Amino acid sequence: MAESSSQPREMKGPARLRGRSGAKARDAKKTAKRLLGYLRPYRWRLSAIMLFLIINAAAGAAGSMFLQILIDDYIEPLLLTASPVFTGLLRAISIMACIYLSGILSNFLMQRLMIKVSQGVLRDVRDQMFSKMQRFPLRYFDSNSHGDIMSHYTNDTDTLRQFISQTIPQLCSSAITVVVVLGCMIYRSPLLTLIVLLFMAYMLFMTGKIGSNSAKYFIKQQRSLGAVNGFIEEMINGQKVVKVFCREDISKEQFDELNDELRYNSFKAFSFSNITMPVMMSAGNLQYVVLAIAGGAMALAGTGGLTLGGLVSFLQLSRSFSMPINQVSQQVSAVAVALAGAERIFDLMDEQPEQDDGKITLVNVRNDNGVMTECDERTGTWAWKRMTDAGPEYTELRGSIVIKDVDFSYVPDKPVLRDISLYAEPGQKVAFVGSTGAGKTTITNLINRFYDISAGSITYDGIDISEICKSDLRRSLGIVLQDVNLFTGTVMENIRYGRLDATDEEVIAAAKLANAHGFIRRLPKGYDTVLSGDGSGLSQGQRQLIAIARCAVADPPVMILDEATSSIDTRTERIVQRGMDSLMHGRTVFVIAHRLSTVQNSDVIMVLEQGRIIERGSHDALIAQHGRYYQLYTGAFELE
Repeated sequence: MAESSSQPREMKGPARLRGRSGAKARDAKKTAKRLLGYLRPYRWRLSAIMLFLIINAAAGAAGSMFLQILIDDYIEPLLLTASPVFTGLLRAISIMACIYLSGILSNFLMQRLMIKVSQGVLRDVRDQMFSKMQRFPLRYFDSNSHGDIMSHYTNDTDTLRQFISQTIPQLCSSAITVVVVLGCMIYRSPLLTLIVLLFMAYMLFMTGKIGSNSAKYFIKQQRSLGAVNGFIEEMINGQKVVKVFCREDISKEQFDELNDELRYNSFKAFSFSNITMPVMMSAGNLQYVVLAIAGGAMALAGTGGLTLGGLVSFLQLSRSFSMPINQVSQQVSAVAVALAGAERIFDLMDEQPEQDDGKITLVNVRNDNGVMTECDERTGTWAWKRMTDAGPEYTELRGSIVIKDVDFSYVPDKPVLRDISLYAEPGQKVAFVGSTGAGKTTITNLINRFYDISAGSITYDGIDISEICKSDLRRSLGIVLQDVNLFTGTVMENIRYGRLDATDEEVIAAAKLANAHGFIRRLPKGYDTVLSGDGSGLSQGQRQLIAIARCAVADPPVMILDEATSSIDTRTERIVQRGMDSLMHGRTVFVIAHRLSTVQNSDVIMVLEQGRIIERGSHDALIAQHGRYYQLYTGAFELE
């Protein structure tokens, strides 16, 4: 849009990253609690998962405990028998196999259920994010990188997937296993259990030290990744500009700086994360040696009731006890990353939605001798509906817009519009001309309430637009922009986007009105031709005609044409102009144009400069004044 330069934009490149990458999670406990709240709808599945985790932990502990019976009651006696009979041993091995198989089966079922839960939660989070995002004001998208917004749906949600499907089960499984195995170890040998607990205290201390550093850099990594994604998205969209001005090397340097920042944060994060396991494994191996020596001495001395089988069983239990601690240490970084991602997602969800205090709605009516009656079917006659104590009051929608003494600024203390006053009667064509940044597009943004005014008033059919529901206000306005957005789908679906209940016949009629029917019929499948890549297979003029047809099928009483022909050639402009002239007939129209030839037939032309209207009148009247419009028209047929 022409006024985009006036709107606040987020810092680009290294400055933006330095401003954000160092942020830490503000309230990890609150974020975790909120995240776990998404699991409540799946509580029955989670109960089943917990049951399977208990079975799996019990099976592992039972298998380790059974080792003593296997060695003391079956293997050791067989070693002292001349003619051993293996029937009992095979029976014991079969029992042991059944124990472990029950653990394997419960683990399999747990994983299946956890996948369903995690994917369900991610669906809920994405749905809520997208739903919230639809209610954000335009200001949010002006001030945030689109790539960074996209990273909420990709990188941040992926960290949640890993957290829910892997980290939570690991932590729960580890906690259950530790409790079960600890009980078994105490039962086997309290003295050896004390040795294990001392080693565990050391291992947890080291995990905490390493994990805190790892978590800090994982949070920085997540934010750096969002900045890199934002820069890449920006460069893809602006690739033509980059090449035209030969800025490939500069762009590469900026990307390298962002990428180096991401590499550094990732390196530090994984450096701390990856040394955790070697430290834990070393401590675990040392623990195993100490237990073997101490336990062997106890078994040989016959103290503590420890047998050879009991020692083997305890060593196996100690492994089972250490392994969950190791897994917890590995998951510390995953928890930090997930909480960082969740915090970014919740930051998006907590953004202030677009405020709408309007109570007046737009309804279809029948007008019988001046008496308006609301109806459900589309009649072509609209009215503003206001609820009062006496019942509904209807004001016919005519398309009269009055702007009085309006001031506006995107950023406080930096006014963009000053003391703007104008009116547009039903059926009039009002044109805005002026230099880039003069405030032309900003005025139309205020009419459809993409932004709210700082002072003054805007009325629509005598009603202050702040009293009208935003969705109903915008439904009465049709907008054709310079930059056309086409969606993946057929030509028919793209035109019908203007009114989803439009029939095929109405869509074709709108295309004919917009002068688009001829070229659409020549497409490979006509109206059923699938467009992709924002209509990349069409010319700029064809894309513009589809946009006009989309507006035509909505049949709005007021239209805004924002630089709709500035990027197409003169011949195509005449075709597009004929389509727009048909569409504008009988409607209130606001036109923003750089080509003055497109606004000569306007009822009134407003000349803006630095946020003020400096001239107004018809084409002939302005030419006669020999003012700014005259200079623009006679000096060059294009604006500066």
